[in-house]
Amino acid sequence: MVDSLLFEFMIIGLLGVGSQWLSWRFRLPAIVVMSIAGLLAGPIFGVINPVEDFGDLYRPIISVAVAIILFEGSLNLDIKEIKGLGRPVFRIVTFGALISWLLGSFAAHFVAGLSWAVSFVIGGIFIVTGPTVILPLLRQSKLKPRPAKILKWEGVIVDPFGALLAVFAFEIMLFFTSSSPDVTDLLLFFLASIFAVILGWLFGKGIGWMFETGYIPEFLKSPAVFSAVIACFTIADEITHETGLLAVTAMGMKLANMGISSIKDMRHFKENISILLVSTIFIMLTASLSTDTLLQIFNPEIIGFVLLMLFIVRPLSIFVSTIRTDLTMKEKVLVGWIAPRGIVALTVAGYFASVLLEAGFEDASIVTSLTFALVFFTVCAHGFSIGWLAKKLNLSTEGQPGVLIAGSNKFSVELAKIFKELKIPTVITDSSWERLTKVRSAGINFHHGEILSEQTEYRLDMTPYDYLISATEYDSYNALVCTTFVPTFGRKDVFRLGIQSQSGANVEEMVRTIGGRVLFTRDVSLESLLYKIEGGYVFRKTTITEQYNYKRYLSDRDEDTVLLFIVKPSKKIEFFNEDMVIKAEQGDIVVSLSPPSKEFNKIKAKLEENRESKNK
Repeated sequence: MVDSLLFEFMIIGLLGVGSQWLSWRFRLPAIVVMSIAGLLAGPIFGVINPVEDFGDLYRPIISVAVAIILFEGSLNLDIKEIKGLGRPVFRIVTFGALISWLLGSFAAHFVAGLSWAVSFVIGGIFIVTGPTVILPLLRQSKLKPRPAKILKWEGVIVDPFGALLAVFAFEIMLFFTSSSPDVTDLLLFFLASIFAVILGWLFGKGIGWMFETGYIPEFLKSPAVFSAVIACFTIADEITHETGLLAVTAMGMKLANMGISSIKDMRHFKENISILLVSTIFIMLTASLSTDTLLQIFNPEIIGFVLLMLFIVRPLSIFVSTIRTDLTMKEKVLVGWIAPRGIVALTVAGYFASVLLEAGFEDASIVTSLTFALVFFTVCAHGFSIGWLAKKLNLSTEGQPGVLIAGSNKFSVELAKIFKELKIPTVITDSSWERLTKVRSAGINFHHGEILSEQTEYRLDMTPYDYLISATEYDSYNALVCTTFVPTFGRKDVFRLGIQSQSGANVEEMVRTIGGRVLFTRDVSLESLLYKIEGGYVFRKTTITEQYNYKRYLSDRDEDTVLLFIVKPSKKIEFFNEDMVIKAEQGDIVVSLSPPSKEFNKIKAKLEENRESKNK
């Protein structure tokens, strides 16, 4: 057991972030890796025990973390995004949630053997899926936009209501099981819930107004929102437990729909904080489980309950609630299978386990084991199957990584043609319909609109595209586009062309942390590429083999050849740039922009061969 709290914080942080890295590196469900890490550090080897070590601080730390995670999720709930999904989402988060609650409660009572009171409380908790588990799965599986948005909206909307439904169920059960029921207590609870929504709306409105009027400077915006979230959650939660989750959700939704320009930056900051909190809190939760709790997971009644939730409750609730909607059968199958439970379910269930025990419900002792079993098995089952099932149902965009090109010109069109020949998904976006003429005539996918407009987020599906190239004639605009999309694509996969000598913009001294990577080399600008294409330069694809290796290819190429990119057998694309040394290996395809002389020589040699063969 670790004696130093500081050292324990270090272990929790390293295990949490390390688990996230391993899950990214090997494409594994993050919560599965974090669960294993937490169990190894906690009940198995006994290195840490956060419940004992943190004492009275344990529950407030967990509660605040869940509030911030939930706020970050609700900050993505822009009403514009739900356009076209209104009816299915509404049905799933209302009728679907109600059916799931009732069926889950019946399963808990008849299969897990819990009393009706405890069953209805945890039945409410188990309707949640949650953004902390859904969003990583969606990023991993590359679902098509429609099912992805439905799952995301369900996860974020139902998350606070699951906790709230559990609170409602608990208060109602206490009312009916009490020897002297008081209607006033029940009424006060409902009033507190309404107050929490109003409080969250006021906090969101107030912060948004201060942002728009300039009362909060840029450097204080993130700390101000961070403090406001904690204040909003604490005030509501102190009045009535668990209504704080409803308050921060209302606050996030209000901010998301005010159209504030800086909210997008805030969203990225909150997402980073959320990932850190999910990592550390999940390690703390799993490390705090006892050996007895782990052994209870293998009880037949718990396993039976989990199987019912997986194969009966979830699919049935989705199929029934989406009757007479425009969801296809394939979409219903996918959405009906995917429902992993996460950190909110485990946290709220842990809270209610102690509350129910204090209220005299002795069967609540297995609630923590039941919840952890459902969380672990659903995350494993859905995490490892979502990609496979999405491909089988043709609801996945998984495949060859695609390229998004900003700016239509002769070079970008010719580059897109090469991508198309290599079966690489490509789209060119431009705000000028006239400049897109060549794109349309070449049969290349295009998007007409300003890429920096927030409407692009809803009109252009960026899921198939892993790389961004900004290739307009304006260097400053290219830098702005790249900087804007770094959080979406990642810094290593965002590229711009070299600075143009005739651009008129003095951006040579631009800070290296903005603007994306320089594609090819710094002396290769759009004007030089266009000049080469006008001069007859051609795009060439060369396959590297054992006989014709990369070293020989480099020695044979013309010194004016521009090396563009390499396509690996794994379908990964590696662009030539100054920041990384790239080497082609056997099986790779090297794409270059080569001088015309080489082409002419090849044609001439071919003609001579044909002539000689005819003479013979």
